[in-house]
Amino acid sequence: MELVPLYRDPRSEYLVTQYSMKHVEQAGLVKFDFLGLTTLTILQRAVGFLRDQKIHLDLDKLPLDDKKTYDMLTRGEAGGVFQMEGQGMRDVLRQMRPDRFEDLIAAVALYRPGPMASIPDYCRRKHGEAWKPPHPELMEILSETYGIMVYQEQVMQIAQKMGGYSLGGADLLRRAMGKKIRSEMDAQRQTFITGATARGITQDTAVEVFDLMAKFADYGFNKCHSAPYALLAYQTAWLRANHPAVFIAACMSLALGNTDRLAALKQEAERMGIRILPPDINRSGADFTVEKLPDGTLAIRYALAAIKKVGFAAMRAIVAARDGQGFEDVADFAARIDPRALNKMQIENLARAGAFDKLEPNRNQLFAGADTVLRRAQARAAEAQSGQIGMFSGGNRPEPVRLPDIPDWAPLERLGFEAEAVGFHLTSHPLDSYSASLRRLGVLASNQMEARVPTGVARVKLAGTVIGRKERITRTGSRMAWIRLSDAGGSYEITVFSEVLAQARDLLVEGSCILVNAELKRDGESLRITANSVVALDQAAANIASGMRVWVHTADAVAQVQALLKREGHGKGRVILLPRLDDQQSVEIALPGGYNVTPRLAQAMKVVPGVERVEEV
Repeated sequence: MELVPLYRDPRSEYLVTQYSMKHVEQAGLVKFDFLGLTTLTILQRAVGFLRDQKIHLDLDKLPLDDKKTYDMLTRGEAGGVFQMEGQGMRDVLRQMRPDRFEDLIAAVALYRPGPMASIPDYCRRKHGEAWKPPHPELMEILSETYGIMVYQEQVMQIAQKMGGYSLGGADLLRRAMGKKIRSEMDAQRQTFITGATARGITQDTAVEVFDLMAKFADYGFNKCHSAPYALLAYQTAWLRANHPAVFIAACMSLALGNTDRLAALKQEAERMGIRILPPDINRSGADFTVEKLPDGTLAIRYALAAIKKVGFAAMRAIVAARDGQGFEDVADFAARIDPRALNKMQIENLARAGAFDKLEPNRNQLFAGADTVLRRAQARAAEAQSGQIGMFSGGNRPEPVRLPDIPDWAPLERLGFEAEAVGFHLTSHPLDSYSASLRRLGVLASNQMEARVPTGVARVKLAGTVIGRKERITRTGSRMAWIRLSDAGGSYEITVFSEVLAQARDLLVEGSCILVNAELKRDGESLRITANSVVALDQAAANIASGMRVWVHTADAVAQVQALLKREGHGKGRVILLPRLDDQQSVEIALPGGYNVTPRLAQAMKVVPGVERVEEV
């Protein structure tokens, strides 16, 4: 109250100054900026995961010369690395080939508008190109950055060494240069030149150096800011290089409710050879965990709370009910959970995500019986509260829960429901069943697009499952759309202009598998993908399919196979039926006519009771 007026913010317990940040310093206060970074929590979680594996790590004592870390960054492998995850920064790392901590400090400072223009010079000089400072006295100050003024501290050091400034005076010079106040700049120019010439430096050299300082001070970065950023970057990079599964698990833990980020991290894990284990009611925690596999490698177990619409508190209650002893079956699950912590939709989404697969592999049964499971849990809880033995107790083991007697979803339908519950395709991808067709069609995977178009334009075939769609009206009144597609290699967005949109609108709905003839064009650091035509992937696959062989071992299966063929309609594909006569023999029957043979038909055939095997030919 003696320096500035205060008030109490009604939304918090803190006292707040009534002056803005630009004036509090002039009033005599010291201003500090406190930056909250999720990266700090990621590092903390990673250290905790390592501790669970009996590995104790002190991040503050990491060696700053780890070759494995710098080799990884040189390859541009920086997914999840603080400040270095973007494609532009990855390109800088490949160009720079960092091999010391000072390179990372410089990379953080240089990768921003203005100083970015100096990156090629820095990289060339680092790798052998000759350079010299504007004056020999500046060699010691600029040698770390190969003669390039990168940091504001360098401007201050030059002012002290060449212009005879005090440390406080050098800071005033830095501020004047940053603000570009003409009157202050003119006064500082004269002061610098006077001080430099008094030290035997020519006026022309003093003017040249001052102009260089003014240019770099305009966008120069504080080294005292860049260095801690670089340290966080190095620590995250070190963890990624030396403990990749633990690092990715920590990143996923911080992205628990962000499915787009989780999908990207899942793809990053797969590129690194790290297994993502599916959610399991008996193995998963509410949060992501790290598991040691029988072969000694580490894998990441998917979090129950990362499933959509289930809630962290409810999943934590399930883990608490499990209490280190897995549920034996669905009835045991219903007997031990607190029904007040769960509702029908949560059980349904857990079933769709496959979390109950070890208890009941038929996901459709459990999904349809979610209400039954919940009622059983409520009945058991009421019995326990009243101290009575109920009709479902069955002694030590509860009576089995009677789920609806219905077949499981077809594989593609099952994957679709899983993607809805998780937010992306986790265990496998719908396009996996089209792999033979995609090869015949010459389809390019999404993770190969960058390499196909380093520069210029290319025409390619792409395939994907529609996972998102945005439309808008253009200035001319026509409609255009941005369609997000997913394949086994990742997700990407295509632009669809009005003519193609009008022709393909019915295909561009979530869950549809489509084939796109597209134009790839490099646009700066990004890749622009424009659709020239869109067709249903089933139709494209049927046009090139030669046929299908179906092994059956019961007569009942034949009628269902016939019904599926009738549903798909006529086409070019041949279908050969192979009824099994006994354990050793079967006979081939070529069905007359042609059929619309698609991977979707093959998947539907595989779940028909009595069908032993299906093979596309």
